[in-house]
Amino acid sequence: MNRFRVAIDGDFVRPDGSPAYPDFDLSPLHGRPDVEAVHVALGKTAAASALEGFDALILLGNRFAAESVPADGRLRIVARFGVGYDTVDVNACTEAGIALTITPDGVRRPVAVAILTLLLALTGRLFVKDRLTREGPAGYARRNDHMGVGLIGRTLASVGIGNIGAELFRLAAPFGMKFIAHDPFADAATAKALGIELVGLEAVFREGDFVSISCPLTPETRHLVNAERLALMKPTAFLINTARGPIVDQAALTKVLQAGGIAGAGLDVQEQEPPDVNDPLLKLDNVILAPHALCWTDQCFAGIGASAVKSVLDVASGHVPRGLVNRTVAKHARWQGFTPVAEG
Repeated sequence: MNRFRVAIDGDFVRPDGSPAYPDFDLSPLHGRPDVEAVHVALGKTAAASALEGFDALILLGNRFAAESVPADGRLRIVARFGVGYDTVDVNACTEAGIALTITPDGVRRPVAVAILTLLLALTGRLFVKDRLTREGPAGYARRNDHMGVGLIGRTLASVGIGNIGAELFRLAAPFGMKFIAHDPFADAATAKALGIELVGLEAVFREGDFVSISCPLTPETRHLVNAERLALMKPTAFLINTARGPIVDQAALTKVLQAGGIAGAGLDVQEQEPPDVNDPLLKLDNVILAPHALCWTDQCFAGIGASAVKSVLDVASGHVPRGLVNRTVAKHARWQGFTPVAEG
């Protein structure tokens, strides 16, 4: 029997051999006699030699570049564990007939919840009030100096209303805010159903009381949030970024926060990860930071893992997988000539 061989990024395993993410359930792969799943050490940039003889790769945080494509032509899918794919050379995958998939179903709710977590913590002055409480009577005496911000009638603005952006607005519906968004690829029917007014990019920054970034990192979106757009924001507004750090010009944001140009920021991502411990952004009281992990929960990783595994098994069965990034790959000669080796 020919077996469909799956390479699983070696970073999913700790040095002692235990799973780094126990909620990532690999049993659907291990439970099939026509599928073989093996953990493989890839290197910072996946080595092509490590992927020879494999039909699929489940990729965590390492890069997959043009030089990562194995010469044997067997690899059919790179299943990215998450929704960001800026670490993958999409064109190289397409040219080689390799499908690239992401896991939108697994992150939709967890990341939207993470955005709301930052929004509520910022507007409630949660971290400041935590510190005041720890100071005892002296801190309590300064409570009046740190009033929070109510949500009713405020404007929630988003750059992007795709998978995560749309979910954010669904979850925020009970808070009584006005919704606006900019997305050149927006589905007008979805926006209307969610009560979102589609506006220009500058209007998002000018009108938003809470501006959330929910777009992918591309050459076009790198430093999309720059000094000029930050200058459009209200001094009472907050910026939230859970997408990718380089979408925001972090040096420009730091200057704005230092000068009180905006009220604060919530950042689950930074331009450099991990950040330098001497980065001035880390010294500011009006910013809440997380290590690109705020959405990491048991349910999040279970959902991401299930989506990645399903994509791999779909390809093994000869089906076009869900979450396909490079959709034109289905027309590639190698893809069309692929013979499924696993049962559908």
